[in-house]
Amino acid sequence: MSHNTDQDPNGLKDDALAASSTPESIADGVDEEVVEPNRRLFVGWQFLLFAALAIAYSGFHLFSLNVYPMETWSFRIVHIAGALILGYGLFAGARFAEDDQQASPAWLKWVSYALLVPAVYSLVQVFLMQQAINGGAMRIDPAVETLHFGYPLMATTAVAIVLSWFYRQARHRFNPADLVLMVCALASAGYLLMAFNTNMRMSTGTSFAPPGISWAAIAGSLLILELTRRVAGLALVVISAVFLTYVFAGPYLPGFLGYPGLSVQRFFSQVYTDAGILGPTTAVSSTYIILFIIFAAFLQASKVGDYFVNFAFAAAGRARGGPAKVAIFASGLMGMINGTSAGNVVSTGSLTIPLMKKVGYPARSAGAIEAAASTGGQIMPPIMGAGAFIMAEVTGIPYTEIAIAAIIPAILYFASIYFMVDFEAARKGMRGMRKDEIPLFSKLVKQVYLFAPIIILIVALFMGYSVIRAGTLATASAAVVSWISPNKMGLRAILRALQLAGTMSIQIIAVCACAGLIVGVISLTGVGARFSSLLLGLAGVSQLLALFFAMLISILLGMGMPTTAAYAVAASVVAPGLINIGIEPLIAHFFVFYFAVVSAITPPVALASYAAAGISGDNPMGTSVASFKIGLAAFIVPFMFFYSPAMLMEGSAMQILRVGLTATLGIVLLSGMVQKWFFGPVNLPQRLVMLVGAIFLIYGGIYTDIAGLAIGTVLFIMQRKQHGGKGKATASAA
Repeated sequence: MSHNTDQDPNGLKDDALAASSTPESIADGVDEEVVEPNRRLFVGWQFLLFAALAIAYSGFHLFSLNVYPMETWSFRIVHIAGALILGYGLFAGARFAEDDQQASPAWLKWVSYALLVPAVYSLVQVFLMQQAINGGAMRIDPAVETLHFGYPLMATTAVAIVLSWFYRQARHRFNPADLVLMVCALASAGYLLMAFNTNMRMSTGTSFAPPGISWAAIAGSLLILELTRRVAGLALVVISAVFLTYVFAGPYLPGFLGYPGLSVQRFFSQVYTDAGILGPTTAVSSTYIILFIIFAAFLQASKVGDYFVNFAFAAAGRARGGPAKVAIFASGLMGMINGTSAGNVVSTGSLTIPLMKKVGYPARSAGAIEAAASTGGQIMPPIMGAGAFIMAEVTGIPYTEIAIAAIIPAILYFASIYFMVDFEAARKGMRGMRKDEIPLFSKLVKQVYLFAPIIILIVALFMGYSVIRAGTLATASAAVVSWISPNKMGLRAILRALQLAGTMSIQIIAVCACAGLIVGVISLTGVGARFSSLLLGLAGVSQLLALFFAMLISILLGMGMPTTAAYAVAASVVAPGLINIGIEPLIAHFFVFYFAVVSAITPPVALASYAAAGISGDNPMGTSVASFKIGLAAFIVPFMFFYSPAMLMEGSAMQILRVGLTATLGIVLLSGMVQKWFFGPVNLPQRLVMLVGAIFLIYGGIYTDIAGLAIGTVLFIMQRKQHGGKGKATASAA
């Protein structure tokens, strides 16, 4: 029985007690740095050294992007080399030893130190070659490049990589084999800087290219592949290896896969240029991505992520299935900024998944909801992880146009997850969180100024500022705003944010460089053009069939890969083919981008779902199937880009409004069909009708919209008659 607080003094006492017990914050530690299992945790002077290197790396990018720009290729080479040096210092190639008894034998350490001799020798040769060029030499003797630089560098890199797989020691100790790899990265980058700043740069891809370029490129490619394995797993490395094998096996393959062939020297002298590794993916990672990682690190350091999650709990926590709805909003906001689905699951899911289980969600549903919501952050404007920046770089379409085009698809994706969650909560009779379990909205709204950095970013972009300038302003504003918040950023916190940014950037830079290797294979062998011709042939039969085939390739290429790399590869293989069959570039790239993103929740290899399963304690495959079901709209909506361009803001205002509204209603029907609930339980015939109505409404045509609205109206009336009382209760609970 409820108390009448006007007359009952006990009621006043209870309310006062509830208010006093209301937590100030439910999210604590969302902003804490996620430490990977193979990351070294240094102490003492080693910690200070690598912290200084990470700060210098972030500071170098801020300085180069805003104050004193470098020559483009040189900047990208330094960008990759810095990530390799930091990465090999911080990430181990093998599991750590629990104690001294599990550590590797001493001879492995001494063999590693012995490898420093040829590594340093190859680095010294780079210095001597630079001296010769400065002295007026037009080129270096090929024998010197091969015998004194290429062979030592190549052999040392390969042997040190293999040694690092077997070298085990305590987590706070450094591996001498990785020190060798750091020197090799320096030697490889040093030679490329020397060669590409002379006329030798013009000879890449020809028989006149100096052999040293090929040796440096081979060593550099091996270093990129090994670091990618350490920070992102084997999936991308295996795909890269398949593409590299194709370069040399392609001439012997039958049918459309065959091509004339490239020699080792011609391929590798060109792949470490803007045709491959230094191409669009590295162009984006060295500018937009690194800048927004620094922005995200400043937000983390000022505890804005904690505020985002607390704000979401205060706003949506009391609705039925409250923690799940909080996960949608919080994970969407965090995922938009941090650019990695699995990483976002780990940071926000560690809080939301246990709370979802607490209010009645099974472990599988809790993990699936978090995985789907975190993945959706990659398609939420204005930042969209990093995909929008790569799309702008590849297509030449202004970034602001891409961000605007993403609005309706992002709304549809998150509406789908929201209604999936809501209908499941209604079907299972779940409650929301109690008032005394969540922070007070009235208190949190007083700190709404913490959203200012993101608002400044959006306003600056739409005022016509460059992405670099807008990102820098937003980063500076994050520090300034913190001065009026409880978590003020002083010099120590700013340095900590720069260190965090340097560390966070390693994975995405390695992944982008590795994706660049694949892009290089595609462009230099022409395999992308052959896929285009295949899609063209399918389109002659049916454009829908061609789109379906393009979807499968995009998902297949993206399985097990971070979003950025998945999109970069799919954009090189699939998007040109879609454009060739008459699809607009923006629509083609958005189609590919969406499926590259949702590959993170697509069985059998679903990184975001696997990360969520690790927290929820459920079976990874079961979680990935459940997250696929929750994100089902993302597998239907992209097909409608082709049939209804108004979904991407192409058309009149009325068209866009109509398509947006009817597609949202279609998403509601689709969610009800999947969850077997509308205003009450839905039987099989009704579910089939709901599916037809949903597709009609999402399709976007005027006649299909009318038909879909008619179906929706009939279903609405039937459900209200069948579950009238329950329907009213359901509507009020929502």
